[in-house]
Amino acid sequence: MKKVVSPVQSLNGSIKVPGDKSISHRAVMFGAIANGKTTIEGFLPGADCLSTISCFRKLGVQIERSGDEVTVYGNGWEGLKEPDEILDVGNSGTTTRLMLGVLGTRPFHSVVIGDESIGKRPMARVTDPLKAMGAKIDGRGEGNYTPLAVRGGETKGITYESPVASAQVKSAILLAGLQSKGLTSVTEPFKSRDHTERMLTAFGVELKEDNTTVSVRGLQTLKAQHVLVPGDISSAAFFLVAGAIVKNSSITLTNVGMNETRTGIIDVLNRMGAHLQINNSKVVNEEKIADLTISTSKLSSIEIGGEIIPRLIDEIPVIAVLATQANGTTVIKDAEELKVKETNRIDTVVSQLKKLGANIEATEDGMMIHGPTKLTGGKVSSFGDHRIGMAMAIAGSVASEEVEISDVEAIDVSYPNFFDHLSELI
Repeated sequence: MKKVVSPVQSLNGSIKVPGDKSISHRAVMFGAIANGKTTIEGFLPGADCLSTISCFRKLGVQIERSGDEVTVYGNGWEGLKEPDEILDVGNSGTTTRLMLGVLGTRPFHSVVIGDESIGKRPMARVTDPLKAMGAKIDGRGEGNYTPLAVRGGETKGITYESPVASAQVKSAILLAGLQSKGLTSVTEPFKSRDHTERMLTAFGVELKEDNTTVSVRGLQTLKAQHVLVPGDISSAAFFLVAGAIVKNSSITLTNVGMNETRTGIIDVLNRMGAHLQINNSKVVNEEKIADLTISTSKLSSIEIGGEIIPRLIDEIPVIAVLATQANGTTVIKDAEELKVKETNRIDTVVSQLKKLGANIEATEDGMMIHGPTKLTGGKVSSFGDHRIGMAMAIAGSVASEEVEISDVEAIDVSYPNFFDHLSELI
C-alpha cells in the first residue's frame, strides 16, 4: 500500500500516542506465566503485540482483548501446554526472543516461525546462552535463524556476559533463569532498556541489579497484576521530531513513558537545542510517565555514540531526519545493531533520505548527516520496516513537494493510527 505525504505549514495540537510496545509484550507474557488474573490497560493493539497474544493462546493461556484492554488468566509456568500448532511470531523480534526464554524451560516440544524479515534476524545471541542453560534448540544456521524447534526441560542457572547491550537477550535469559536451578546473571557492555526488570519486580520477583549486571534466583513464581501501559516514547519520537522541524508548530504528547533507559531521544533533542518541556511527571507500575510539549526549534548538529545508543537505537531513523534540519554535521556512530533490525537501517535510512535530497552518507557503524538541507519530494519505501515508513512520513512533512511512501502497511506493527494522528495535527 502507498501513502502520499504533502508538505505542511504547521503542526499543532495534543495527541496520546499508542501504548508502549515493549511493555505491552511483557505484560502479556508475564501475565501468562503468573498465577491469577492480570489486567492490562493501554495495551498496544499493533501487529507485533497481537502476535504475542496469539502465541500464548496457542500455549494454552486464556487471553481476552477489547481494544487496548487485555485480560490474561495465568496458571503459572505449569499452565503452559505443548502447542498443537506452530507458533507464528509474524514480524516480532521481541515475541521471538523473549518467548524462547520461556519455551526453553518447559518440558514439551514447540516450533517457532516468523515472516521473511524474522527469518533473516540473528537468534544465536539468544539460543546460544539458552542452550548453555540446558535448553535444546535447533534451526537453520545451528539455531541462528527461524524456524526454530525447541525442546525445553530442566535448565540450570548461568553467568553470562552478553557481547551486545540488548534488552531482548537479557530478558530471554532472565525469563529462563526464573525456572532454572540456581542463580542466573547477565552482564551487558552498556545498560539496555530495563522494562523486564521493572515489571518482574512489580509481579513479585526478587532481582538484584549491580550497574550493568542483573541477577535472578530460580524457581520463583509471579503474581498477577494490573498493568497500566504508558505511551510509547519510540512512537512519540516521530512527533517530537516533527514538532521541532516543521515551522510554526507546537505539539503536546500525553502520558509518554519516560524510562531512563529509553530517553536517549530526549537527550538528543535537548543537546541539539530543541524547545522541549516536560510536565506532569509521575510513576506508575515502576515506570516514569510525563507529558511532553515540543515546538519549532533552531537546531545544531551533535555527535551521537557510545552508551546512549542502546537508549535510542529504535529512534535513529527519525533522528536522521531531525539531523537533516540541523546546522552542521551530525555523526551517529557505534550503531552496528541497526544492521540487524527489520531492515539494515543504516542502508535504508541513508538510501531513502538521499532520494529526498538529504546530504547523508553511511559509515560502517552509523551515518553522517550534513545540514540543514531543504528536502525535496520523491518516491521512497519503508521496505516493510515500520520505523523507516514513519521516518519518511516526517521527512515528507518538511519536504518542498509530495513524498510517496510504499509499503506503509508495515507501520501497523507499532502505530496503527499514525497517519490519523498526523492529520489531526495539520
